Parts: sequence; C-alpha cells; structure tokens
Amino acid sequence: MSVVTLQIGQCGNQVGGQIFSTIIDDLYAKATGVSPKENKDYVDESTETFFSSSESSQHSDSQLLKARAILVDMETKAISQTMQQAKKGGKWSYSPQQWYCQKRGSGNNWAHGFCIHGPKANSDVMNLIRKEAEKCDRLGGFVNLLSLAGGTGSGVGAYVTQSLRDEFPHAFIMNQVVWPYSTGEVIVQNYNAVLTLSHLYDTADALVVMENDSLHKICSQLLNIKSISFQDINKVISHKMASFLQPSTTSEIGSRGRCDLGFILEQLVPHPQHKLLSVKNIPQMSDVAKEFSVYHWPSLMKNLRQMLIADAPMEEGIDWEVKPSSRTEDGRTCFNKSLASLLCIRGQDASTVDTSIFSDPQIYTSWTMPEMALSVARQPRLFNSYEKAAALLSNSCASVKPLNKIIDKAWNMFSSRAYIHQYVKYGLEEEDFLDSFVSLEKVISAYKNL
Repeated sequence: MSVVTLQIGQCGNQVGGQIFSTIIDDLYAKATGVSPKENKDYVDESTETFFSSSESSQHSDSQLLKARAILVDMETKAISQTMQQAKKGGKWSYSPQQWYCQKRGSGNNWAHGFCIHGPKANSDVMNLIRKEAEKCDRLGGFVNLLSLAGGTGSGVGAYVTQSLRDEFPHAFIMNQVVWPYSTGEVIVQNYNAVLTLSHLYDTADALVVMENDSLHKICSQLLNIKSISFQDINKVISHKMASFLQPSTTSEIGSRGRCDLGFILEQLVPHPQHKLLSVKNIPQMSDVAKEFSVYHWPSLMKNLRQMLIADAPMEEGIDWEVKPSSRTEDGRTCFNKSLASLLCIRGQDASTVDTSIFSDPQIYTSWTMPEMALSVARQPRLFNSYEKAAALLSNSCASVKPLNKIIDKAWNMFSSRAYIHQYVKYGLEEEDFLDSFVSLEKVISAYKNL
C-alpha cells in the first residue's frame, strides 16, 4: 500500500527530506538478521510504499527512485534546498514537477496561510496530489508533515488537510506535527498551534506529536550533540517515524499481516475524540556508543514500559516511582493512561521477545477491549544499525500537559487581545479563536476521562 507524503512549510520540507533519506539509508544498509529473500521482500515493500521508479527505466536502480511526495511552501528556499540535498545524495530524488511555491511567505501568521495562501494554492496543490495518487497501484493514505509554530506549515497545512479530506473522504490521513519550543520561536506560535490543532482534529485521522523540547533533550543527553541544529532534531524525528512506518508484520487476528498505515490507525484511533499519538524509542544513542553497548530484550521492554507509564521521552531519567496503581489523594490517576498502543520490535531475536508486560489492563482505560489495547509488530531485520530496537506508538494522555500549556498561553494573549488584529485583517474573526479554544478543551476533557 503506497503512501503519499505532503511536506508543507519549511519545517515539513526539511523533515520530509530527512525521513526519505533515513528510509533509503535503512534499505541499503547491510541486511543483518534476515535471509536474502526476506531482505528483498523488505526492500521491495518499503520502496513500493514510499517511492516510485522512474518511468524511463525498467531497472530497479536506487538513483532512479522518486519519493512519493508533494512539496509545498510559500517561499522557494526550503523547497530548492530540500530537492538539491536529495539529488546530491545520489540514491533518490523528488519528481521535478511535484512541488508548489510562491514568492512570499505567510509571515508566521496562521490566518494569512489559511485564509489567503491556502485557497489561492489549493487548486494547484490538489492537482499535484491527484497526479501522485494516480501513480499508486494501491493508495494506502497520506502522511502530512508540518510545524505548528509558523504560518505556512500551520495555516496552509490545515487548509490542505481539509481539502485532502474532501477529495479523498475514505483515505487514511496521518499528520505529523512538530510542537514548538516552550521558550518560544515565534511570538504568536501559541495562536498558530491552537488554530492548527483544532482544525486538524476535524479532518485528520491521527496527529503524531513531536515536541521540540523533548527532541532537544534526546540530542543533548542521549546523542551527546554539543551544538544542536534543526538537522539534528530532524534526524531524531525521522528515526521515530521510520521506526514504525518501515515494514513489519503482526499476528493480529483479522489483519493482513502487514503493519501498514491503515492497520496502525485502525488499531490506535478507535474513537474520533482521541487522535493524539506519541512515539517513544529505545535505545537511542550516538553512533560511537552503539559499538560499545550491549542490550537485552527484557531490560529494554521494562524500560520502555516505564517510559510509557511515566511519560518519559527517553530512557535516561525515568521516574521509577510512577506505577499504574498510582493515585492522587482525590482518587485521580497520576500516571500516563493509554487508550491503545502499537509496539514495534526490530532486530535480533525479535520473534521471541516477551511483550506481556504491555498487556497489563491497568495501563489502559477501562473501556478499551483487551484485544484492542496492544498490537505487536515484529521485524528481524536490523534497523538504523541497532542490534535491538523498539518503538512504542501510543494513544495516551502524553500530549495533554503540553496542550494545556499552549492553550493557557494563547488564552492569556487572547484575553488582552494581543496581536488579534494581525489575524482579523486576513479574514479571521474572534469567534474563530473561541471555537478553537472550545474544541481543544473538549479534547483535553476526553483524555482526562480515560
């Protein structure tokens, strides 16, 4: 099942380029842990999902692979850099006609992107999407990459996702959104984030949340990077996304055996009021540390389970005092309760790993059926040079705390009418802000009731 990726805004384009590079590097790395036939099946499945071959050649040459992607931005710089870097690598590239840009950005203003640039670009962007979708023998869905802080990724991204739902009402749509730094990147980032999330919640099937603060900690504390760049953060995002999107198989009853986009969303998003997904990976370390590290599956599973319960972004600094039975004085749970989880196990002895500790009903809300709470996917092939690696994609309360902070900051600004005029002049009304606040408060309430 092929997946079409939409890279929207500067962040979306940079992340998208890194994701495709990560997938290619994984495909052409030394195939350890599988037979030549199993490796060929793995490469063929991943290639069919994320790339198309050049029409001018009958040969499966990696240099002729074209990413199944549409690049959208209101300025040319990010798109041209992303396309040049892909071509420079020599293993894959973007289709030269599958991009759209203008000469003026959205000025970090959601309303400018959603109300002006979105409608103006919509017809051309949708034509590009249709062309890319028609190249797929079997369209499995869309993955949209964007940031919440700026104007194009958030505003145009929300508008395009809305149009995508209208054009492909039955297709799976997963949006990967990059949460802004809490210290601030853009003065109106909280407005942009609130407006984007409320609109995406109505149209996308799931939102995979990547928090810049957590990604920065991983780069600093686990990868030991001294001067952290956006490229370093994008590599962490790409590792997380590829860790569950790359081929794996599941033994779930009624499944097709493949853990594809449709299966992931069917398992993890059983209710339309709960769409926020988070990804936790273990282990995560620098390339130098990999050579001198030895891991065992029982300890990896134990640490990953505690990362879920304590809502820890990485294995370093986990709070082991948090238990599924933990309660506050008034009886409320004080651990990260989940609705559903997908555990992806990759590497040596993946087929024999005991995952029973993730089936504990105390971890999940009481109305989740036991057979729907946990899905396990396995892949014996090594991933990203890790002998053993696991990823946990979960629908849990993990995003409630950062969402609350963004809403509070945005509401404080809105109460004093700060910068509202910059949005009103592009056609947004104060009622639109209020509708977005109400919509997200309902989301928070839904998760708190798990």
